[in-house]
Amino acid sequence: MATSNDIKKGLCIEFSNDIFKVIEFMHVKPGKGPAFVRTKLKSVTNGKVLDNTFSAGHKIDEVKVITRKFQYLYDDENGFHFMNNEDFSQLYLGKEMIENSQLMKAGEEVTIILKEADETPLSAELPQSVYLEVTEADPGVKGNTATNALKNAIVETGARVMVPLFIEPGDKIKVSTEDGSYLERVK
Repeated sequence: MATSNDIKKGLCIEFSNDIFKVIEFMHVKPGKGPAFVRTKLKSVTNGKVLDNTFSAGHKIDEVKVITRKFQYLYDDENGFHFMNNEDFSQLYLGKEMIENSQLMKAGEEVTIILKEADETPLSAELPQSVYLEVTEADPGVKGNTATNALKNAIVETGARVMVPLFIEPGDKIKVSTEDGSYLERVK
């Protein structure tokens, strides 16, 4: 049994008859009144995000989790298929369990969080950044460079990314999986 003081990003807790993952938190100590923790929680079963405030010292039910590396194999209309690199067993995850899944390509290594008690998959985390090839890019407009101008590009996974004007089809780029933003061109 943990308390609200133990809340940190990535912690999985049991709350309102569901399992939630803490995606944001902030300890608040107002000048008047007791301290509290403001959180943003994401359900690992259905993907819904809710805001909740815990008073200082509030008891929370922590869910023990383990992480394992899995290789992304393919997707179908309902979700994604992964393979455990150690024992080659396969695992299926629903589409709502993975953020920015449009940035995953076959063969990518993904960290999957499993409930320790029965090894039920809770969520998957992509690496912080991925390297993707640009397949289509809007033409850059000459003279449109007074500021950091961006244009639309489509990468090999089908995701749409805003890139600088100098990026052309065939270029490899580094993309953040947190927000899907362009980071740099890769040589």
